[in-house]
Amino acid sequence: MSDAPPVVLTVAGSDPSGGAGVQADLKTIHQHGGYGVAVPTLITVQSTDGVEEVELLSPDLVRAQLSSLLDDLAPAAAKTGAIGSPAVAHVLGSVMEETRFAWVVDPVWLPTRGMPLSKGDMVSAYRDAVIPRAALVTPNVQEAALLAGVPVRSLEGAREAAKRIAALGAQAVLVKGGHLEGSARGTDILLHEGEVTELPATEVVSGRFHGTGCALSAAIATRLAFGQPTPAAVEGAKAWLTGALAHAFAVGRGAKPVNHFWPLDDKP
Repeated sequence: MSDAPPVVLTVAGSDPSGGAGVQADLKTIHQHGGYGVAVPTLITVQSTDGVEEVELLSPDLVRAQLSSLLDDLAPAAAKTGAIGSPAVAHVLGSVMEETRFAWVVDPVWLPTRGMPLSKGDMVSAYRDAVIPRAALVTPNVQEAALLAGVPVRSLEGAREAAKRIAALGAQAVLVKGGHLEGSARGTDILLHEGEVTELPATEVVSGRFHGTGCALSAAIATRLAFGQPTPAAVEGAKAWLTGALAHAFAVGRGAKPVNHFWPLDDKP
């Protein structure tokens, strides 16, 4: 029997500061015991202060990277981050259609700091090409509202958005509630197999952070690669992220990255 760890693929943008994108994904995958491989979709000029410049890679180059990689390696799971353009979204969707492992889709196109990470109608591209083939979609409140076409200001709004996104074809949806109003802040909504579950955070960590969604989706994907069911993967990743945020440290003048070194309380 091989002792090799499961291969986990990330398809996302590059963040040279290491707090988000493929760099952060690879750290998270490694910390969770997986072997991370990466296909970048865009290059940024970026520091902890924000995104200054974005250059999108061509759809043909993204397709070539994926084709070469998947011809050689067999990922057990994958995740997506910023993909940059509708054309790349359709390339990604066609690749997802051809594969049989789980894809965790983190629909990133609006950064919290600096320039947009995409050009074109990304909402339609996600709806048409990517979400129908996802094992799990992990939008934040703003992304969920745009994808679902409904306001998301409360837990009830998050539940409705999750149902509408699942209706596009996703097997499961996790609406991250960090920006919900009032006492709902920090409570995520998971829709899986028709059942809605509220997942309150054990602790709401305040501060300026960078790359939390990247770390969460990479952690979930790695746990799926180890065979955890979706609800357990989500809850375990969320618990790890809470500790990683509570023990985050500054590496520059701006937002803190997640503490990717934070140990796991459980083994996926």
